Amino acid sequence: MPVFDYKALTASGEQVTGIIDADSSADARSKLRKKGVFPTDVIESDEKVDLRSDQAITRLFHRIKQVDVTVFTRQMATLLGSGLQLVQGLNALIDQLEKSPLKRVIIGVRDDVNAGKSFGDALRKFPRVFTPLYTNMIEAGEAAGALDVVLERLADLTEKNLKMRNHIRSVMVYPALVAFIGIMVIVFLLVKVVPTITDIFAETKQVLPLPTVILLNVSDFLRGYWWVIIFIAAGLYFLFVAWKKGRKGRLMLDRMKLRLPLVGSLIRKIAVVRFSRTLATLLSSGAPLLGSMEIVKNIVNNTSIANSIEEAIEAIRGGHSVSGPFRKSRVFPPIVVHMISIGETSGALEPMLEKIAQSYDDEVETSVAAMTSLLEPIMIVIMGIVVGYIVLSILLPIFQMSDAIA
Repeated sequence: MPVFDYKALTASGEQVTGIIDADSSADARSKLRKKGVFPTDVIESDEKVDLRSDQAITRLFHRIKQVDVTVFTRQMATLLGSGLQLVQGLNALIDQLEKSPLKRVIIGVRDDVNAGKSFGDALRKFPRVFTPLYTNMIEAGEAAGALDVVLERLADLTEKNLKMRNHIRSVMVYPALVAFIGIMVIVFLLVKVVPTITDIFAETKQVLPLPTVILLNVSDFLRGYWWVIIFIAAGLYFLFVAWKKGRKGRLMLDRMKLRLPLVGSLIRKIAVVRFSRTLATLLSSGAPLLGSMEIVKNIVNNTSIANSIEEAIEAIRGGHSVSGPFRKSRVFPPIVVHMISIGETSGALEPMLEKIAQSYDDEVETSVAAMTSLLEPIMIVIMGIVVGYIVLSILLPIFQMSDAIA
């Protein structure tokens, strides 16, 4: 069904814009009038045919946030749980998504479902919006006849993952802000304050102490060759990005991350949470174990851990237990492996994985708070040392001049 961009006026005279799906321009105007708005301009969208092309996807989908997909999932779960049919639920959400870029995607999904495709197949056409984890769980829910339950679990999973990510980001904002302000203050001192004061020393023609000479050289270099610093920094950044994109570089970097003090432990705990929670959700939705682990392997966000999961998958194909390969690889803490083993033995793997995720979710919050409380005084001390060095380097010649006068 074609999609139309429109401009319209409300009963109060306010101008509104949006998109609407209709068979024709006249049908679009009729639908808008039924909604209580009076169209002034209705134009058929150019993206109606190219909606699924790579170019259109790149242009459109970068504006769709994960939180939009999460809200859509929660609302679909509620509508289906209330007894609505799938197409009715999609239509209800399309009417609600007035200006959201997600509306075009849902219209495409709705049209495919109307054409006879399954919900999972319709979602697979939009891989930039709906991940393999999402579509696999939807297909498992459709096969089991429990689509509303699976959508509810998906909403819970995405909300918890978003909550953890947003918590980590919000906690790290303050240390990042302090570091940025500190660097700006130091650069200002070196570029503006130090040269002004050192002009006085140049007139006296006295021999300057070594700390002052070093400070003056740094200040002169920063003022005269700042473009070299920017060029080198940009070059190193692009080289790092290129190295990180390579398979060996990414693996080496991820292994280094896991060995870092404090940070390595936090990364491992976050991987445990993602692995346990996602695998538990997939298995509870009826997805097969090996297929679920293939999906989970791609969401731990660490190549070293992903390789260990891949080794576990191969071992499971050979008839081994889930816990056995993880015990050998030592990728996860021993307590996690032990709890997985107990879950396998008792036939309650999914609940045990949920307990692991909840336990380590709490540990992640504690670790982030502890790391942040430790970072703040460390940064303050470092900035204090640098600023103290600058002040001392300026004061030393003054003290020498005072001694000479005395």
